[in-house]
Amino acid sequence: MPAVELSLVGRVVNGPGEPARGEIRVVAGRIAEVREGEASGPAETRIDLKDAYLLPGAIDCHVHSGSHAGEGIRALTASAAAGGVTTVIDMPYDVASPVVSPHVMARKRDRVAEEALVDVALLGTVRPGTGALAVAPLVEAGAVGFKLSLFGTDPQRFPRIPDDQFLEVLAAIREHGSVACVHAENEEIIKPLLARARASGDPAPIAHCRTRPPVSETQAVLTALEYARETGAPLHLCHLSLARSVDLARCYGAEGLQVSTETCPHYLCFSEDDMALQGGRLKINPPLRPASEVGQLWERLSSGAVDVVASDHAPWPVSDKTRPAIFDNHSGAPGTETLVGVLAAGLLARGESLSVLCRLVAAAPARIFGISHAKGSLSPGMDADVMAFDPEMPFTLDERLLHSNAGWSPYHGMAFPGRVVLTVSRGEVVWDGSRLQGSAGRGRVVERARGEADGG
Repeated sequence: MPAVELSLVGRVVNGPGEPARGEIRVVAGRIAEVREGEASGPAETRIDLKDAYLLPGAIDCHVHSGSHAGEGIRALTASAAAGGVTTVIDMPYDVASPVVSPHVMARKRDRVAEEALVDVALLGTVRPGTGALAVAPLVEAGAVGFKLSLFGTDPQRFPRIPDDQFLEVLAAIREHGSVACVHAENEEIIKPLLARARASGDPAPIAHCRTRPPVSETQAVLTALEYARETGAPLHLCHLSLARSVDLARCYGAEGLQVSTETCPHYLCFSEDDMALQGGRLKINPPLRPASEVGQLWERLSSGAVDVVASDHAPWPVSDKTRPAIFDNHSGAPGTETLVGVLAAGLLARGESLSVLCRLVAAAPARIFGISHAKGSLSPGMDADVMAFDPEMPFTLDERLLHSNAGWSPYHGMAFPGRVVLTVSRGEVVWDGSRLQGSAGRGRVVERARGEADGG
């Protein structure tokens, strides 16, 4: 065997059961061997993490690097590295131009090559009117999937795809072995409620939740499920806020549809009651729900019905989140740096194994987006993407220390029982527990393995 460049020692989480002390040995940026017991072989560098857990590097499969020009790939991937995230899957709705062509995709790949600290996979999208013709060229250009919306947030950057074209695009996605990621909210329900709420002048934060009632999500989820069933396209349902949405997806999955479900830490941590305190900081689409829904989502997650937890990282500056009238604020919150910490805290508080964390933020997103040939597990031959999590290193989150250019966090001031103390990307330390390491541009674009499509 070639010389081992890096040896990581700690409690290896690589499946169910109580993690035991072990060693991960790295050669040429890939995992060469995972050994049980104490480190026993020579290595150029050995890092002993003591009782910290060694887990696959997280894959945050829902981030927005370009929704605000002040963030970009550099700040996004710095945040990711500091949070144990070794791969991000970036949404295509960039403010400069949505990723609707190979030309735009190429420009974004160039930015990754210049700025990224960890690896990046890219989604494409389509414009209304262009439809299915855009799918094949974007697959060839390296898109690991496509983001489509049933709600029009912005006619240029984040449009709604009309139903007839939606079906055509889904059919093309199936034909070309990709996956459709869907923002499921019903425009016909929400927009009249939103217009009436704006006209009333009600500035109360809870008004945002009232304009997007549960049925506006579940009806759109059903639409996406029926369209995917009709076309045979693998479907990934993004940022679900309701247990019923998860249940509907499971019903269709039982019928044979390739469908996966995603929720976010904010839906597992906050309820609509928290909006009275945080206001626009917690204005998110879909909105926060009653406290009873938080418990039900955790039940679905524990049972395995939720496939993925992703951050939906939306790094708006605080000036765009603290306006007096709730509807004058942008929707979304930064979250990739806190993804692992918030989820791990919730799992540990409920007596869950951190192997559940591995499934939710590593194995499942790698499978869904066709990158499990390189990412998502601690197996020989895989990229040496590893995070070390110490469950007994409590801290209070200070938003001023985070690495997103947003400069704030809805989790500011919250106490956490443990933290990410090391992040390794392809065998290189990029976070040592207190400082970022590595250089901008070391991250690579990750592409879907050809012929690999699994939405469930």
